[in-house]
Amino acid sequence: MGDVTVRPYEGAADLRKMQELVRATWGPAARPHVGGLAWGRFQHVGREAEWPTALWERDGDTLAWGWAMPPGELEMFVHPEHPELADEVLDWFRDEAGVTILEGERRLAATLSRHGYRREPADAPFLLRMSRDLRDLPEPEVPPGFVARHVRGEEDVPARVAVHRAAFAPSSVTEESYRNVMGAWPYRRELDRVVEAPDGRLASYCLIWLDDANGVGELEPVGTHPDFRRMGLARAACLHALRRLGEAGAVTAIVHPRGDAGYPVAARLYEALGFRARDRTARYSRPR
Repeated sequence: MGDVTVRPYEGAADLRKMQELVRATWGPAARPHVGGLAWGRFQHVGREAEWPTALWERDGDTLAWGWAMPPGELEMFVHPEHPELADEVLDWFRDEAGVTILEGERRLAATLSRHGYRREPADAPFLLRMSRDLRDLPEPEVPPGFVARHVRGEEDVPARVAVHRAAFAPSSVTEESYRNVMGAWPYRRELDRVVEAPDGRLASYCLIWLDDANGVGELEPVGTHPDFRRMGLARAACLHALRRLGEAGAVTAIVHPRGDAGYPVAARLYEALGFRARDRTARYSRPR
């Protein structure tokens, strides 16, 4: 496509362009969500040099993008009306590692096969695409002495980072990176829900990102401090966040937990919350 140009990623304004492409073409088979992109880009500090990223544009409109992450994983997205750009993104990547897509992305799967990629065994670790509508949400319940609320602002950053790092140890999320997350579009404090313990610590949390154009919110991430597990706090945090998501105008929530037998806990939580699996990821790699 001679009228399409490719250029390197230049900063947060370009992430917004990547998000806008995803938002403008959202559908049942869409893989990335605007929130997942924001979380992935801003949860770390100082990683930009490790992430070669490029945008394919025509007349200022972004039609495709590729984001390479070590040790050779490619995240890519192509406007559904320009599937031929997938070939250009893969040629730009030129790596021997992997690309993860949804099983429903059959056209992209065919393109990967044409470029010499092969699907990895079905029993390898994979993610589920789970969703539920926001009708008939159960009432959230927290144990006596615990309080469910939203992140208030700067004063909550140290505790918010501490509970995330405890839940996902080891974690490279820092106070600086979380401030970047909070400053990213489309972060909303009212959708960053936490459960505060009687001793003042934050015990659990659920962050939801709203794509208000499509009425879809993504849970990313959800966690509980090890000291407070098996108390129903993640369920409470999620239900509080889902209710606020509905109040903000969303009609659907999605989440992407592990789906393989190696880590079943998260999927069970979301099933208990009414989420149902709609698709799953498949990873493609090229033989070395």
